[in-house]
Amino acid sequence: MSKKAGGAKRGDGQDPEIKVVARNKKAGFDFQIEERFEAGLALTGSEVKSLRAGNANLADAYARPVKGELFLMNLRIGEYDKAAHFGHAPLRDRKLLVARAQIDKLTSKVDRAGYTLVPTQLYFRGGWAKVELALAKGRSHEDRRDAIAERESKREMDRALSRRRR
Repeated sequence: MSKKAGGAKRGDGQDPEIKVVARNKKAGFDFQIEERFEAGLALTGSEVKSLRAGNANLADAYARPVKGELFLMNLRIGEYDKAAHFGHAPLRDRKLLVARAQIDKLTSKVDRAGYTLVPTQLYFRGGWAKVELALAKGRSHEDRRDAIAERESKREMDRALSRRRR
């Protein structure tokens, strides 16, 4: 797991080897994102097939350290129809594949009050399932309002500047 390299966002069309499966759009609104990391996922065969079909939901998912390992909780990967009775449980905890030093660093930050690990994207890179995790702090209702007000004022300033240039 490494810090996001380069300036391109994942799945924005600039990197042809990345196929985005799911995004957590609410993460940027509900949390103040400080750092982003990439982690691999330990999956079963039917989970991979279901992900390739685009059957995943990151809405309530979060990552948590458990006994020196990172696990992704509440990631919903729908059942793969053709797997019959050899399928998987849609909401099981999935192990994240991360370097030991990175796990220790993230665990120490998550143990402090207010920090959490939120998945922002689920994608395939070079055939491997990956998840982008964000180290984030939760926003209160007032903080969300402030963020909206700030975004609106920036938009108004940009509009005023663009009118002035014409």
